[in-house]
Amino acid sequence: MRKTQLVLVTLGVAVLGGFATVTPAAARDYPWCAQGGDYDYPGECSYNTYEQCQASVSGRLLYCDRNPRFAYGQVQPQPRPQRRARPVAPY
Repeated sequence: MRKTQLVLVTLGVAVLGGFATVTPAAARDYPWCAQGGDYDYPGECSYNTYEQCQASVSGRLLYCDRNPRFAYGQVQPQPRPQRRARPVAPY
């Protein structure tokens, strides 16, 4: 019984240690999007090449087009400057 508990605790620590070392995936824009049908604009943008996109949309009543975020550059919103509070005179 004690050996089983020790094995379970060791396994739990190893799993938790594995989760602690996982880093988040980097967001990436792909250059080609499948568009049309039920997809909202800009579509399913997960293709590196036009040929990959064509193979995916074949027979699905969709078409391939450039990803607008990739083609025209994604505009990063400018941070708003911090407002400075004016001193208030005591009444």
